[in-house]
Amino acid sequence: MQRRGPRPPFRGRVKQNPNRINREIRVPKVRLVGEGIEAGVYSTEEAYRIAQEMELDLVEISPNADPPVCRIVDYQKFLYEKKKKEKELKAKNKKQEMKEIRFGPNTDEHDFEFKTKHAEKFLQEGSKVKAYVQFRGRSIVFSDRGEVLLMRFAQRLEEFGLPESMPKLEGKRMHIILTPKTKKN
Repeated sequence: MQRRGPRPPFRGRVKQNPNRINREIRVPKVRLVGEGIEAGVYSTEEAYRIAQEMELDLVEISPNADPPVCRIVDYQKFLYEKKKKEKELKAKNKKQEMKEIRFGPNTDEHDFEFKTKHAEKFLQEGSKVKAYVQFRGRSIVFSDRGEVLLMRFAQRLEEFGLPESMPKLEGKRMHIILTPKTKKN
């Protein structure tokens, strides 16, 4: 099949500005803020003229306000600083991890101590710890052993973390979740 006429323009994703700038602002009045500017309500044309005189851009910051708030800044610098702030906030919001520690109903003392030390380290790092006892076959009959083991585990780690609830039996697993204690400065 032969194409007729000129090729249509590219319609891929074009990255648009997250804020309206300069002539894209189409409201009659704006509230103007910025450095070296008397804050107040101006007509959009007057605000744009002031921005041009300063060789900067008129950027709409809060479009839902009445009237919309605009700032006179260098737009590229504004975007850079906004991106930088978002990156800092993302770095501060650390996602809490869940570490799992598995016991059997007949776990001996050495294994218990070894796994408790690992859990202690995880809690100090700020991760939650989910400890569970896996029952196999007919060992479910000894569910009380599992509960005692998990309670002893929680008691041993009480200075590093607090249990969210008492041990729960779900299917062939009994588990308890410990959350790290917040450090008091």
